[in-house]
Amino acid sequence: MKRLAFKMKLNPGQIKAYTERHNQLWPELKKLLKDAGVSEYSIFFDQETNTLFAFQKVSGDGGSQDLSDHPIVQKWWAFMADIMETHPDNSPVSKPLSEVFFME
Repeated sequence: MKRLAFKMKLNPGQIKAYTERHNQLWPELKKLLKDAGVSEYSIFFDQETNTLFAFQKVSGDGGSQDLSDHPIVQKWWAFMADIMETHPDNSPVSKPLSEVFFME
């Protein structure tokens, strides 16, 4: 099991919309993530910087970041594009983070 972390940027004033959309996560997207080996997925918010910090536990070689060609993921990106920083293809601007400490 590997642990992955990355950060994204939320547009100012959009935390309520972001939270509401994730509270109603599409069942087909949740299944896709689980099928890809994502067993835990948490997103935290830093209100001072509008930064989203995401953490996943993933079995296997992939993770959510490897599903970019899937139509469900592309539809989700389009759904979220109006409230966060994205690339021209609607994918979120996401920066991987390196783990510097882990305590079991």
